Amino acid sequence: MVIKLWNKYKYWLISLSALTWMLVFDSNNFIDLIELRSEVSDLKEKRGYFKSEIINVRNAEKELFSNNRNLEKFARERYLMKKDNEDLFIITQKDEE
Repeated sequence: MVIKLWNKYKYWLISLSALTWMLVFDSNNFIDLIELRSEVSDLKEKRGYFKSEIINVRNAEKELFSNNRNLEKFARERYLMKKDNEDLFIITQKDEE
C-alpha cells in the first residue's frame, strides 16, 4: 500500500519536501529574505537622511570658513577661546526640576 502511494505521488512528495526545505530550513530561507528586505529599506531611508545631513554640514562649513569673523565667533562659543587681554564669563542656567 505504501509503495503504491510512493510510486503514485513520489514527484509531489519530493517537490513538497524540497519546497519546505527551501522555505524553512535553508540558510537563505523565506523568513530571512523578508527580514533582509526590510533592513535594506531601513538603510535606504537612513541613507537619504545622512545625505541631507552631509549637505547641511557642508553648507555650514562653507559659511564658517568663508569669513574670519564667523570662524572667530565659532571658536569663542564652542571652545571658550579668548584673546589675551579679555576676561571670559560663563553664565549657565540651572535645570528646573
